[in-house]
Amino acid sequence: MDFNLSEDRQMLSDTLRRYLTEQYDFDTRNAIIDAAPYHAPAKWAELAELGVIGAFVGEDQGGFGGTGFDITTVFEELGRGLCPEPMLGALMSLRAAADCGADALVEAQIAGTTRLAFAVFEPQAETLDQLRASADLVDGAWVLNGRKSVVYGLPGADGALVAARTGGGLGLFLVDDPETLGYALIDGGGAGELILDATPATCLGEDAGAAIAAALDAGRLALCAEAVGLMTVLTDMTVDYLKQRKQFGRAIGSFQALQHRAVDMAIEIEQSRAITILAASKLGTDEAAKYVAMAKNLIGRAATLIAEESIQMHGGIGMTWEYPGSHYAKRLSMIDHQLGDRYVHLQRVVAA
Repeated sequence: MDFNLSEDRQMLSDTLRRYLTEQYDFDTRNAIIDAAPYHAPAKWAELAELGVIGAFVGEDQGGFGGTGFDITTVFEELGRGLCPEPMLGALMSLRAAADCGADALVEAQIAGTTRLAFAVFEPQAETLDQLRASADLVDGAWVLNGRKSVVYGLPGADGALVAARTGGGLGLFLVDDPETLGYALIDGGGAGELILDATPATCLGEDAGAAIAAALDAGRLALCAEAVGLMTVLTDMTVDYLKQRKQFGRAIGSFQALQHRAVDMAIEIEQSRAITILAASKLGTDEAAKYVAMAKNLIGRAATLIAEESIQMHGGIGMTWEYPGSHYAKRLSMIDHQLGDRYVHLQRVVAA
């Protein structure tokens, strides 16, 4: 397997890294994440103009990418830049809409004129089989009832794609003006609770379970790639600190015990990168769910370890708001809990 990026993906990676470095620095991020909509709509439009969103679907669906490697290229750079834009929800909603043949929605999302959240999970529901939100035909129109919890990117979204049970299985519906309760997440960005009470909706597919599951696996792969970017930067910051911080007249990086711990962090990153590449190569195949679950399980463990090790080796400064490393560590710790934690995905691997 060739681990090098193609020329087009390398160009996308370089362009996105340069943009985030120049236009979305640490101070800009911190000024955005505490006030609704918990991201910068102007920056969102610029990212769409750069073609970032179009990389999530193939040419036959209106984009220019669509493979697992296109997703990982984008999200690794978003992780390196600690970007709080709601790209995860955009990825999942875009791929689900494309699989359901909603061409107008796909085109609007790629252009950046419409931003949709992806509302699937509910309180006390960790798997698709446990979902209870319902969709019913009333006088020839669809209405939804139920509640969706921790919907990423919901504040400020133009609408939401909602998974709800129909007579034909698990359907996918567009809600244009959702009733929401938005809030900031502790690791940056925003989410919300979606209240469905006889809410009018447009049906994109009465039996869209496969499209919903595939979109979720694409989102999990994206989180794995984001974690690789985060871990890489945080480990580099930790090594730099070990070289600069002095104790007993010597840089603490000269102490063998800390050198060994730094090497362990580097090994975890390489393992995480390798399994993310493997999962990316399987996206779109019958084996995708198994390999994505394997990656999410391993990276959930590795991300938590690197976050904890970084803070311990930095000492007190590693927990301060002003130090970027603390924000990287916080985001890494929370990635394990998004779209199913390590234990949920261990069960998926065993079942597979």
